Amino acid sequence: MKTEEIEEAIAVMFASADNVAFKEVVKGVSKATLWENPENRSYGAFTRFVPGLDAGRHTHTKDTWLVVLKGAYLYKDEAGEKRVGPGHFIRIPGGHVHWSGADPKEGALFYEEGQGEFDLIPAK
Repeated sequence: MKTEEIEEAIAVMFASADNVAFKEVVKGVSKATLWENPENRSYGAFTRFVPGLDAGRHTHTKDTWLVVLKGAYLYKDEAGEKRVGPGHFIRIPGGHVHWSGADPKEGALFYEEGQGEFDLIPAK
């Protein structure tokens, strides 16, 4: 890495979900990427689900970490259901089949980090 890249990598970062530009990535899901590592595509982003979103059963290649800010991220796997509300954290291991969605009235807003580029692989 060049010196300026190292300085940029360790710089303080501040962001508010109220003041970032969200971009719809799939119907009902918008992201505002805050940082990414171009060497391995790890990232951090604010993500917003519209009310009632149903992302279906799926998995991700890499681990994903979420902290909910508003609304609720709904999660279900073979162990049961979880309502991940404001101030709650969930780690979803890569390769773990699950269903996710959003509160039917409030939707969900959360901060998300991943170990690699984000993907969503539908499960059978």
